Amino acid sequence: MKHLMTFTKVCWAVILVAAIGFETYGCSDSASISEATVEVPLSSLTVTPGSLQPVFSSNTTTYTVDAPTGAATVTVVATPKDSSTLVTIDGSITTQRSISLGPPGSVKIVPIVLESQNGLTSTYTVTVTRLLSSDNNLSALSVRVNNATQPLVPGFDANTLNYTVDVQTNVTSVTVTATKSDPNAAMLIGSTTVPAGTNPGQVPITLGSPGTITPVTIDVTAPNGSKKTYTLSIKRLAGDTNLTALVVTANSVVHPVDLNSPPPYTVNVATNVTTVDVSATKSDPNAVMAIGSVTVPAGTASGSATNLPLGAPDSDTPISILVTAQNGIDSKTYTVTIHRAGSDDSNLSALIVTENSLAHPIDLNTPPPYILNVATNVTTVDVSATKSDPNAVMAIGSVTIPAGTASGSASNLPLGGPGSDTPISILVTAQNGIDSKTYTVTIHRAASDDSNLLALSVAANAVLLTLTPAFDQNHLDYTVEVPFGIFEVTITATKSDPNAILSGSVPDPGTGVATGQATVSYIFLPLPQISVIVTAQNTTTSKTYTVTVSQAPPLVP
Repeated sequence: MKHLMTFTKVCWAVILVAAIGFETYGCSDSASISEATVEVPLSSLTVTPGSLQPVFSSNTTTYTVDAPTGAATVTVVATPKDSSTLVTIDGSITTQRSISLGPPGSVKIVPIVLESQNGLTSTYTVTVTRLLSSDNNLSALSVRVNNATQPLVPGFDANTLNYTVDVQTNVTSVTVTATKSDPNAAMLIGSTTVPAGTNPGQVPITLGSPGTITPVTIDVTAPNGSKKTYTLSIKRLAGDTNLTALVVTANSVVHPVDLNSPPPYTVNVATNVTTVDVSATKSDPNAVMAIGSVTVPAGTASGSATNLPLGAPDSDTPISILVTAQNGIDSKTYTVTIHRAGSDDSNLSALIVTENSLAHPIDLNTPPPYILNVATNVTTVDVSATKSDPNAVMAIGSVTIPAGTASGSASNLPLGGPGSDTPISILVTAQNGIDSKTYTVTIHRAASDDSNLLALSVAANAVLLTLTPAFDQNHLDYTVEVPFGIFEVTITATKSDPNAILSGSVPDPGTGVATGQATVSYIFLPLPQISVIVTAQNTTTSKTYTVTVSQAPPLVP
């Protein structure tokens, strides 16, 4: 443990007497020794950039700081606990001072002296080490052929370590130039050393035979000893533009193309094939291949293009495969022609009838006839259909759906009256213009259930009598008073649905005729009760209206 001794207006006589065990009087100043306690302490101490080691404590007086390589100065801030304390940082009275550092790797000792108003002093020491550079990066890298820079793949980035460079077949050597980010780093290009202080480094590299790759390593060692290795793969290109295999796949059916036979190359596919996949294998994996818009890069032996669209049935679609040799100069184009057969498909894959927003799919897997029953209040339907072959032509009533459109519909197709059947035809003509098929769906509209009267009246001698209560189709029982001496009345009833049937006191005027009429005579009492029976078109729903006739008393003179 460190013992600190501080004195105020030191009296040497006191010290001597204290040492031999005597008390001395007449000296008011005193001396004290504090174990692990700083008499004139700091409340905080910082060095920027950097961090104190150990963490600051008022009673710890010795610290170290590692400053970054790029820091030419550090700022020391020392704050005393007592604001009246005099602080000296590296010889200057201040609580904050910028301290200049030496070159990377150097050490700077910064003393911080504190003096209280009563003369007590304390010293803190900070040892600042400016770290050696850890920069083992390159700032530039190039490969040149006869003073022409060759492109790096990918483009140079200090954090990217691996690159490829392609050169032509006739290139036998290149010059590699590497520039260190920190000139004081050491570098090794291949087996050639580029010492610290020398920048950049240039080294000639002899390449292998055409089609081969020559690796070149660049080792960069930072001043602090950390190392990074960059690698160049220099490819001397070849000139092979051939394919060894070419395959067309249609709906999982594989069609190998015989490349041993001379072109043209043709593959026949079914009419329902709309796309094909084409795969090919390069004789030289380092060539570049393009199948349509798909590029297969150097280094990949095989590639494919999927879902290549074909023309309409009975058409030819050429597909090209371009092979460019590794040298970037020689190339060859292979062409395979896909012949798509014409279609004879005149089928529907779906048929739907919609009424009042209710969809009725027709089961086309069952044989015709196709019949759909709808409610009596349905007056129109919508019909939609989907062609098995979108290239067929379809007609739904007067609506034509052209080739190339898979589905279509006709809206608001009118139906016959209640209880009637309405046939709707869908004609499908195959793409070949020869084969055709007609689908017919019959819409049966249910008979009406309307058993209401629209009007009911009673007349005597052509004079309308008053019904009690007034007529309402939902009210069934009425009374009527006839004048005294009148012995017959005429009943007139009008059906809400002309296709309903009247019976009872009023005979039916006939299907489709709305109004019936009958004359009822009476001589004897009691007066008759008139009944009008309305039977709906569906023959299951009926309603009976009654009129009770009474005779007014005779007039008294």
